Amino acid sequence: MQETVLANATLILPDRVAKGHLVIREGHIAVIDNGTAPRGAIDCEGDFLAPGLIELHTDNLERHIQPRPGVDWPHAAAIFAHDAELAGCGITTVFDAMRVGSIPSRKDYAPYARHLATELLAQRAAGGLKISHHLHLRAEICCESLLDELDQFGPADRVGLVSLMDHTPGQRQFRDTAMLETYLRSKVQMEDREIARYFDELKALSAQNGAAHEAGAVRFANSVGAVLASHDDSTKTEVARSAEHGIRLAEFPTTREAAEACRAHGIRTIMGAPNLIRGGSHSGNIAARDLAAAGLLDIVSSDYVPSALLSAAALLAQIWEDWPRAIACVTATPALAAGLSDRGRLATGQRADLIRFRMIGDTPSLRESWVVGQRVA
Repeated sequence: MQETVLANATLILPDRVAKGHLVIREGHIAVIDNGTAPRGAIDCEGDFLAPGLIELHTDNLERHIQPRPGVDWPHAAAIFAHDAELAGCGITTVFDAMRVGSIPSRKDYAPYARHLATELLAQRAAGGLKISHHLHLRAEICCESLLDELDQFGPADRVGLVSLMDHTPGQRQFRDTAMLETYLRSKVQMEDREIARYFDELKALSAQNGAAHEAGAVRFANSVGAVLASHDDSTKTEVARSAEHGIRLAEFPTTREAAEACRAHGIRTIMGAPNLIRGGSHSGNIAARDLAAAGLLDIVSSDYVPSALLSAAALLAQIWEDWPRAIACVTATPALAAGLSDRGRLATGQRADLIRFRMIGDTPSLRESWVVGQRVA
């Protein structure tokens, strides 16, 4: 029987921090103890030992398949690079976000999710990936092709998460259209005239497709057994509509009003680690620190900076003066929200998805990551 013992560790348990050792046996946590460690143990030198990080929403794979506008990178190489990067950041389970719903007139908004998902699932089945990968379909409800693209997926794909996206100018994330204009000028190099035409196009698509496609995406999520999430809720009305759909997970609410409404409806909130670390939203929306201080932050996502997830947990540990509560935001709580009961906690019987890190000043430095008891970084 294969056994690994990690000794002299600072264990971040669900309810406390304690010195001790942990035994991995057949890919699972078999023993947690504060007594004398068995012979042959690995000395963790007093470092923190915590559950592996669980990422529900990251655009990182999209960044790898298109490292520059108009550049389509070979997908297999992109998947491997993305996988290794996340392992090196302590992320042991990821829900890879892929956009479904396209705009034919825009080359940078062409369909890609079905092809990419097929390649990802093939690599997963072949054992070519270091960490645990799941599908997260980002349903752009105003796009003409959304329902056709969703129809390309079924129960066999085991889609884990479907989020309802609506980036129509003037509401949700881009209530302040000036922020979207700045983004388009810098990211896509659009000129003012093009931006005006694009805004008109998006508003027309929203009026034409929004309601029907939102209902269709909800039906799809229910048909494949995926967790359903809202995105960028801004008002009580939007949150109430999410609750009517059965949504219990809200990605990046943009106002305190929306976050408070989520709490009232029993909807967990996800905020971005970059927002938390930078002290504010790049889109001018509510600061994650404000929601953390108000007790309205449940889960943290790395969003577009994978290494930010562990740093955000360390920052929350400072804000709350509570390591178990902070670590739960990036481990146990997202696991529960995604329906994964076998990971996210240092407890006997759980998968041995683990990270070892130490603090250098205020910054966590990852030393090792394990997935099902195997060292991957």
